[in-house]
Amino acid sequence: MKIKNLIILLTIIFFVSGCQTIKKKSDEVAAKENERFGLFVGQQINELKMELGAPNEDFINELGNEILVYKTKKYGIPCERKFEVNSNGIIVGFTSSGCI
Repeated sequence: MKIKNLIILLTIIFFVSGCQTIKKKSDEVAAKENERFGLFVGQQINELKMELGAPNEDFINELGNEILVYKTKKYGIPCERKFEVNSNGIIVGFTSSGCI
């Protein structure tokens, strides 16, 4: 009975530590993503388009700013990056989701 409990305990520890490792890695990737693409905030829209090309989508939000959407896939996981551009052509915001 003690061996069975020990095996269950070790299995639980293995899964918990594995989840923490995955979370740590994904947080590191998100930080790099924000660091790289966050540099575009405050820049002209031309800089973004030279680096990333034409967006997959664009639309005007409720504030009247243009939203440029870039979509990619890596390992079958969809990634979406959105850049908010004001009326002067300056990038004022950036968000990403699903990007690894």
